[in-house]
Amino acid sequence: MVARGLTKRFGPFTAVDTVDFDIAAGESFGFLGPNGAGKTSTMRMISCMSPVTEGTLRVLGMDPAIDGPAIRRRIGLVPQEDTLDLQLTVLDNLLVYGRYFDLPRKEIRHRAERLLEFIQLADRANDTVDPLSGGMKRRLTIARSLVSEPDLLILDEPTTGLDPQARHLVWDRLYRLKQQGVTLVVTTHYMDEAEQLCDRLVIMDRGRIVAEGPPHELIDRYSTKEVVELRFVTQDYGEISRRLDGLAARHEVLPDRLLLYTDDGESLVEQVHRSGLAPERTLVRRSGLEDVFLYLTGRSLVE
Repeated sequence: MVARGLTKRFGPFTAVDTVDFDIAAGESFGFLGPNGAGKTSTMRMISCMSPVTEGTLRVLGMDPAIDGPAIRRRIGLVPQEDTLDLQLTVLDNLLVYGRYFDLPRKEIRHRAERLLEFIQLADRANDTVDPLSGGMKRRLTIARSLVSEPDLLILDEPTTGLDPQARHLVWDRLYRLKQQGVTLVVTTHYMDEAEQLCDRLVIMDRGRIVAEGPPHELIDRYSTKEVVELRFVTQDYGEISRRLDGLAARHEVLPDRLLLYTDDGESLVEQVHRSGLAPERTLVRRSGLEDVFLYLTGRSLVE
């Protein structure tokens, strides 16, 4: 997949602003950013649901403006909101969806049964969808997108609202799909999800790409090894930051805490206490993609 100068406008508003990216076959590629960054608009152009305003886009070697139906036959789409038929059974949701692809009924059933095993819902095949948990519905939505055996799977916020156990199960199934050669394109605002799923990613902000690369390389390039998070009873974090000036590689002042970037968090905590300050709460953690985004844009990934 190739995009050059890709732009999407809605009237005077530019949602995607002249972005470039390349996605290799069999790669897991992510678009990371807060709501409104342009991720979903980009996905809608890739999935042939929204026309390109300007620039060049090639999906599976084809032009969405000309070859939309042919592209759609080879992609699977997992939308941000589940669109399952809640009154049908788990199995029937897959069987009905498979008919859109003109597959023989026997083949649709074979694929559906195999997919239910894959997403660990075979024992719920004859249950109606409505009472299922959010995690089960999300897994069923992913299974439905795979009925056509797509070459490209597009996932828009695949684990939003799921509990940790359900998220990890979804991650495991997506990793297995990648091992099978399916190209994954993922949008998310969860930094841990991007680190888990993506070989490479772009960070978007206000319609533009502000950084690109493998997650670990972006962290190495734009942040320190560790971050010290300090919370105080007083809310004057700007003044506290000035008192600690020079102790860390950089500071970030957030409304509810102060972030200090360093390669040795424990040593920095000792220096903070020696300075006469007494944090109400202290946390030392490794740097992540949210720290990269904060450095590049001055904004948090989740707002």
